[in-house]
Amino acid sequence: MTAEITSGIPFPQTGAVVRRIAVFRALFLGDVLCAIPALRALRRHFPLAEITLIGLPWAADLARRLPYIDQVLPFPGYPGITEVDYQAAQTQAFLQVAQANPYDLAIQMHGNGTNSNGFVADLGARMSLGYRQGNDRRLTVSRPYLPAEHEIGRWLRLVREVGVPADDPRTEFPTSRSEADHALELLRPLPDRSGPLIGLHAGGKDPARRWPPERFAQLADALVAQTGARIVLTGGPGEHAITAAVRQAMQAPALDLAGQTDLGSFAEVIARLDLLITNDTGASHLAAARGTRSVVLFGPSRPERWAPPDRARHRVIDALALAGSAIDPRTALRRLSVGPVLAAGLDMLRRDQAGEVGSIAREVACGD
Repeated sequence: MTAEITSGIPFPQTGAVVRRIAVFRALFLGDVLCAIPALRALRRHFPLAEITLIGLPWAADLARRLPYIDQVLPFPGYPGITEVDYQAAQTQAFLQVAQANPYDLAIQMHGNGTNSNGFVADLGARMSLGYRQGNDRRLTVSRPYLPAEHEIGRWLRLVREVGVPADDPRTEFPTSRSEADHALELLRPLPDRSGPLIGLHAGGKDPARRWPPERFAQLADALVAQTGARIVLTGGPGEHAITAAVRQAMQAPALDLAGQTDLGSFAEVIARLDLLITNDTGASHLAAARGTRSVVLFGPSRPERWAPPDRARHRVIDALALAGSAIDPRTALRRLSVGPVLAAGLDMLRRDQAGEVGSIAREVACGD
């Protein structure tokens, strides 16, 4: 797709035609999945425009799966933005290339704008859009940042500022047949019985957002005792110690898949679960994207901002609300007992007893 091909849809403030769009969101899996509805709306409104995501290198994998992003440019770093180390020469070279062939529209989807609006303004786009704190006039169009707003709704609201119809909050994460086959192979060692297949995701980048491994273990043993569940522990390459701590504290056996999945096969494992119980991390957003029922544990992060919107399919446990707001939010998950999580998990399983629970588990056992 070239810059000469235009969408034929005028940018509402100027009457200019949008050929090239840059979206800045240099964040991690859950964050970017929350922006997918806004990216989808942009693509539908500007079907022939070239859409570039300025993000972290991992996002190239996501871009290959979705028709909403034409390319990913690695974010070079910028003062005050912590996701990438700032090196002045590298950033200056990146900005010089952007300014030499300006984007028609640059959208700041990275945060509240304190530092990120500077980077987007420095891209030199003909028009720029984002949220702001206070009297920030660096962008062409900006609106006040509302901290408690849901992350999906936040970016849908932003793109509506440029006339984009945006009201579909669904997230997506397509996978391939080979990724599905890999997931089936990973799950094949599970016992051949009809109990529900339950995943536990005990990891997360921020230790304050992790429920203690020994509580996950107690939960797993209770689920096995009460439902005959088969337990799958999921985690990234750096989370072996966390899943090992859960497994070693359990009385029942568990299949530990930490470090054995890439992003696509991880999503396929989650898609085959009857239930995922997870900290507030990327696994939660993958479950929402793949339609897997979940129970999501929140401590310092806020469910009104980060929980999957479909609360019938995704149950929230707010440890801070249960403990009382007077405590330090970063200690809330350490105070969360097994009881509320177990009750939520059992309730979610009961919702599927009419026909869904066990059906996916039998598919895994039989290798269909």
